[in-house]
Amino acid sequence: MTTAIIGEAAVDRAALFEFLLRTGDNALILAHRLSEWCGHAPALEEDIALANTALDLIGQTQLWLGLAGEVEGGGRSADDLAYLRDAREFRNLLLTERPNGDYGKTMMRQFLFDAWHYVILNALRASSDVRIAEIAEKASKEVSYHLERSRDLVIRLGDGTAESHARMQEALDDLWPYTGEMFVGETSDEALAAAGVAPEPQSLKAEWDALVAEALSVATLKRPADGHMHKGGKRGIHTEQLGYILAELQFLQRAYPGATW
Repeated sequence: MTTAIIGEAAVDRAALFEFLLRTGDNALILAHRLSEWCGHAPALEEDIALANTALDLIGQTQLWLGLAGEVEGGGRSADDLAYLRDAREFRNLLLTERPNGDYGKTMMRQFLFDAWHYVILNALRASSDVRIAEIAEKASKEVSYHLERSRDLVIRLGDGTAESHARMQEALDDLWPYTGEMFVGETSDEALAAAGVAPEPQSLKAEWDALVAEALSVATLKRPADGHMHKGGKRGIHTEQLGYILAELQFLQRAYPGATW
């Protein structure tokens, strides 16, 4: 790949493409996980709310992967990138592919991701790449609501009954080791940050920590100690769970190449 001129700086197209894949893949894989609740949520209102969140994320996926295809310049569309890549080519955070578990665990995963998603999209609204800034502006409105809702449910369940509290603490303890990957930078991130395209991942941690700590305190949940953090998703090294997700997500297009309706 060559370089792209963003503002007054030259940015490696490969670095920009990777960033856009990461952003789009996070939304796509989490949307699929949330869609698995359709018809199975504990209440009709929650069923509809999760489906709407998944649809928001799918819409964001189309924008991010569509732009990724343009930047790549190889003629691949958002659909091609979503349906015709293998697991090692995906760049989503490992957190997004974690199994749903019970409803409390799903909401804890959603909250931890939403807090990070909210912070990074706010930063991207000031991107030197106008296309990225415009997508972030639109997506941030949706994600602001996602965060409000997931935070509220984490608090209600965490500070609820003894059973709901125990389940939320268990979910937090289980998912916490997957949060560190959000703030792990790659060499390409330095170049994008220098050009004003996207923030360095580590620079987002303080704001995320503050958002999470406040909610956990109100929810009477104990923040786990930082220890070993799982990583690899940004480089295409995933858990076996992604293979199962893609087998379902990509089945129709793999079985009937080029199918449309």
